[in-house]
Amino acid sequence: MAKIISITNQKGGVGKTTTSINLAASMVKRGKRILLIDMDPQGNASVGCGVDLATTSVTTIYDLLLLETTAAEAVIKTDSGIDVICANGDLAGAQVELLNEIGRELRLQKALSPIRDDYDYIFIDCPPALNVLTINALVASDSVMIPMQCEYFALEGLSALISTVRKIRETLNPQLTIEGLLRTMFDGRNGLSNEVSRQLQTHFGEKVYTTIIPRNVRLAEAPSYGEPVVDYDPSSKGARAYMALADEILSLAAS
Repeated sequence: MAKIISITNQKGGVGKTTTSINLAASMVKRGKRILLIDMDPQGNASVGCGVDLATTSVTTIYDLLLLETTAAEAVIKTDSGIDVICANGDLAGAQVELLNEIGRELRLQKALSPIRDDYDYIFIDCPPALNVLTINALVASDSVMIPMQCEYFALEGLSALISTVRKIRETLNPQLTIEGLLRTMFDGRNGLSNEVSRQLQTHFGEKVYTTIIPRNVRLAEAPSYGEPVVDYDPSSKGARAYMALADEILSLAAS
């Protein structure tokens, strides 16, 4: 049965979607069966996996949450080997349409149940906000991965997110845990980055991944080609970092 991990941070611009795409692709390279669910109305994870939302008629996560399709019918297979359930601008409307629905927080959990045995890992790329979409993702998940930049305001956002996870665990999903904290867009020449990194390790210990994702031009370029960086430039620092992250996660799971 797949382990379901939400990749989330209520602060935008921290490498959340980049992590979703490239961790998924790195796991594929390690022979794992991977489903990536795009829960952000911007659809960036879908496009970054090579799905042309402008010209391709696709069944999306919106249709799934509105009970108009099944998860199996919504899955798209990509050239990178990642199975994807896409998102587009329609998803923004789901927040309003689900507002008065009973059990709206459980829609994704129930929809994924029939296909969990088809995968080793299911990653959910969450929107940078606490709304019904993020809550659906957290209720459906076993754990939460938190990508974050090592800067002052990131610590404030982290505190709010951990509080949210605690509330979800107390009310809707008792099994939800923190999978790990991932330092992204890291510049070791920056004194503040190093100080924040040390604070994270002091306060969260083993929950902070050893792997650090550096700032890398190839990581920024890859989405414009519709490819994960591990396909676009496997020798780049960004690609090697995400492969190392996949290996670290698999090693922790095996221990």
